[in-house]
Parts: sequence; C-alpha cells; structure tokens
Amino acid sequence: MKKSEIKILLVDDEPDIREIIGFNLTNEGYQVYESSNGEKAVKKAIEITPHLIIMDIMMPELDGISACEQIRSQPKLQSTVIMFLSARGEDFSYVAAFDAGADDYVTKPIKPKVLLSKVKGLLRRFKNSDEEPSVLNLGDLIVDKEEYKVTHNGTSFGLPRKEFELLFLLASRPNKVHKREKIMEKIWGADVVVGDRTIDVHIRKLREKVGEKFFKTVKGVGYKFEI
Repeated sequence: MKKSEIKILLVDDEPDIREIIGFNLTNEGYQVYESSNGEKAVKKAIEITPHLIIMDIMMPELDGISACEQIRSQPKLQSTVIMFLSARGEDFSYVAAFDAGADDYVTKPIKPKVLLSKVKGLLRRFKNSDEEPSVLNLGDLIVDKEEYKVTHNGTSFGLPRKEFELLFLLASRPNKVHKREKIMEKIWGADVVVGDRTIDVHIRKLREKVGEKFFKTVKGVGYKFEI
C-alpha cells in the first residue's frame, strides 16, 4: 500500500500539537485527518475508516479512553491501529489505554523523527493483519476476526481485545510453539512494558472460556494451540 493511500486520524484538543504532527505526517505523504475531541474522533473514524489513529487522552466532550472503546465497538474499525500520544505517564493510564483496545502508548513530548518511526512500525502491523485470513475454521471452534467473535460447539461469544488477539495468533498456526517473547512482541508490541505474568493470565482466561484442551504450555519456551 502506498503512503498516499494511508489514512491517519490525528485527535488532540491542542491545535499546535495537531499542526506540528499533521505537518510531519503530511510531509511523509500520508493522508491526514484531524479531530479536536473524542466525540468528533469517533464520528470521523466511522466516516473514513482510518488505518491509524493517533489520539490524546485528556480531551473535552469525550476523553480518549472512552473514544477508543467506542471505536473498538465498531466491527469495521477492528483492524484500525490506535496509538495514544499523551502527557500522562502513570501506570494506570497505560493499563486503561490497553484495556480499551489501544495498540501503543507514547508519552509527550516526542521528537518528530521518533514519532514517524513509530507510525511506520504500527502501519506494518496493519499490513500484516490484512494478509492474515479473517476466519479460522477449526472444527468445533471458529474464530472470526471480522466480528471479533468466537464460536465453540455452536455457541458464540466475544472476548476482550488482547485475549482475542492471543487466541487468533495461536490458532492461526496450530501445533506451532510460539515463544513467549514473540507472543509479547506481536500482541503487546516490542515497546510496551507489561508484567512477566501477563501472557500466563491471558492464557488462563482463554482456557476457562474456550477450553483447556486447546492450550498447551511448553515449559521454558512458550505456548501452542492444539487441535
């Protein structure tokens, strides 16, 4: 995909921030759209289906966390990559952002070259997701990435975003051992700092919801999905 075809939605209530970041992104050849608050961002995202959203947290009308949750509730925006760019660096802000469905979290200030590098990396993730099959049919288990829905023995249910992405990653390559560090990089990103037990907790939840039989621990290495 050419840069000129890539749509980026920039969401910040500070005009100066939008101007500086927008200028650098436009110079790189991206299509740049702007919104000044979360409420407008949700409407604009539904309208244009951006490839990437760069969003602040503290904004009037609707904050970034709530906007992210509303965006993630839209089936056609599930593949949109969302990066928070915020002055807030507290741990609870990071946790809230990723729980809402964010793909990355960057603190202000950030140098334009570093931001552009981040953008390129996140857009590669979007490209890779486009190349994956959208539905995995595994006998009595169906994993539908278009609708973020799992069907097991005829019963359909949803999963939190990170649990679903972990399931899809493992189930897309049955019987392949996925190393812990690779899982962490693909699901949470190389630049995201999370606890050592994060993967274990998500696997435990998947075993409870999807079925114990599917998930095998390979001691000292990682996990694999068995069918």
